[in-house]
Amino acid sequence: MNPPYIPLRSARGRLIVLATVMGSGAVFVEMTVVNVALPSIARDLDLGLAGLQWILDGFLLTLGALILLGGALGDVFGRGRIFTLGAVGFAVTSVLVAVAPGIGTLITLRLLQGAAGAMLVPNSLALLETVFAEDERGRAIGQWAGWSGASTAIGPLLGGALLEVTSWRIIFAIVAPFALLAAWLARRSLPAANTTDARAVDYPGAVLATLGLGGLITMLISGPTAGFTTPWVVAVGAGGCALLVAFLWYERRTGTPLLPLTMFRSRAFTGANVTTLLVYAALSGLFFLLMLQLQNGLGISPLSAGAALLPINFLLVVLSPFAGGWATRIGARLPMTLGASLAGAGMLLFVRVQPGADYIRAILPALVVFGLGLGLLVAPLTAAVLEAAPQELKGVASAFNNAVARIAGLLAVALLPLAAGMAGTGDIGGATLTRGFARAMVISAGLCFCGAVVAFFTMDSTRD
Repeated sequence: MNPPYIPLRSARGRLIVLATVMGSGAVFVEMTVVNVALPSIARDLDLGLAGLQWILDGFLLTLGALILLGGALGDVFGRGRIFTLGAVGFAVTSVLVAVAPGIGTLITLRLLQGAAGAMLVPNSLALLETVFAEDERGRAIGQWAGWSGASTAIGPLLGGALLEVTSWRIIFAIVAPFALLAAWLARRSLPAANTTDARAVDYPGAVLATLGLGGLITMLISGPTAGFTTPWVVAVGAGGCALLVAFLWYERRTGTPLLPLTMFRSRAFTGANVTTLLVYAALSGLFFLLMLQLQNGLGISPLSAGAALLPINFLLVVLSPFAGGWATRIGARLPMTLGASLAGAGMLLFVRVQPGADYIRAILPALVVFGLGLGLLVAPLTAAVLEAAPQELKGVASAFNNAVARIAGLLAVALLPLAAGMAGTGDIGGATLTRGFARAMVISAGLCFCGAVVAFFTMDSTRD
């Protein structure tokens, strides 16, 4: 039996929200803060492009591939227990990455760091569904979504500031105290018993899903440089697809599936995840290419480019709790549709971010419109995913949605430059970057508008 719900406005409730925000925020900061440090790492360790790709994407590989298992472990063994274990593991691996002596050790530890993050992130969100009453979950999730989203966007600013005064190694170690604090707060404030299910963990499904996603992600990482028609790239990609087909076949037949396919009978669950795929692909493409355009195209320093994103952080923090409560009252359809549409409009405004553009007249309006859309979208989308899943599968639902978001990012980084005519170039800059960035923003806007359409036709519009 679940323990009594904890009031959100109580001291204990605020500590629980803070623990989940600190834990997931440590992972989200790590996802973006490393980008600005890559040139320094390359100089220090004498790395080429392939080494840098694996430093960045090795983390995302295990984070995305193992996140379903992390959610399932939380459902079976207790979300608080797995969250705490993941937070401690993330802190330890972050420190070890910071002192890694060479590239091989660094990449191995990055893979382990992503695996720890896969335990932490889905259970941070599922905990909010476990400990708060239904009428307070929307606001709690809104607070989580706002601060977690802001932590993602603040990564480039933090990285640029740290590189001004210290070594790139601090970029990795800086998140460890936050993860440890999250573990301590969770141990102090969470109910003693929050195990929700005594079923067995689907480890064979986890292996199939991990290897399958790993094959596809490896193809996407290596394809642009090695060539998508290179035999080993084709073999790895085909093997990944075959393993994912085997995963779906196995999940239909096992009694304890890692991903119960019956969840996709819910129109809201399916629609929310399709919206996530579309919008987060656009979001990831924006942050990846905008940082290039601001620094290489407009000549802005890494610190200034990171600071330019602060309006998005502010709007996420301010609007997400409101949007979560709004969706609780009227349903997710209007907030998600409006949010995705505004995000798409912001993407179109980013087309004006060209060499010589003024920050106030060209960059800031795009950031504000996009930030408004993101602030209205994230919390209702997150809440819709969790609400559409049964209580005993909240962790799996959260994990799957996070996996979709991570995979959307990998797809965007690999495929959006190709679609925008930027692939195959050497040093990205000048006219190639300017034209490609504008095309990419139009494509990303289209993805957001498609997400708005999906949300309109799949989300609920009223509450009982």
